[in-house]
Amino acid sequence: MPLEFEKPILELEKRIQELKETAQATGVDLEAEIRLLEERLDRLKKETYGNLTPWQRVQLARAPGRPTTLDVLEKAFQDFIELHGDRAFADDPAMVGGLAYLEGEKVVVVGHQKGRDTKENLQRNFGMPHPEGYRKAMRLMDLADRFGYPFLAFIDTPGATPGSPPRSGARPGSSPRASSA
Repeated sequence: MPLEFEKPILELEKRIQELKETAQATGVDLEAEIRLLEERLDRLKKETYGNLTPWQRVQLARAPGRPTTLDVLEKAFQDFIELHGDRAFADDPAMVGGLAYLEGEKVVVVGHQKGRDTKENLQRNFGMPHPEGYRKAMRLMDLADRFGYPFLAFIDTPGATPGSPPRSGARPGSSPRASSA
């Protein structure tokens, strides 16, 4: 489902696709018009995504269709083998990790995993690990260190602020006018 600020982009993409189909079906040369629309689409994307408000950034970050750690592992790595459990208490489905190959080199990967729907989000605790998830990540870091494999972490912080970080010395929520009594 597209976000409100993405609708003009999708409409322009749809128009370009329709022109391409029309050109192919009728044999009419519409290449110049298509090229102009594609340039306009590039400008529109740069303007739209370059000037997002903090709330629009939050909406993008929470979009259900955005790639998760398992999606990235499937596309970028070969022969991913997921390892489960922290060897002390339990497995945490919010933290996934294991062994894989990246361009022929063995690596250890770990990352937060959110769900695609409400049921899976509940199962994975909305991508927020419990202590056993952090112990699993530490176990995988130790494994990478023991065998000399590179360690890659995919961090997806659900509670992160979409805006600029606070100035150094200022605590979030603190008031500059606060005085001691």
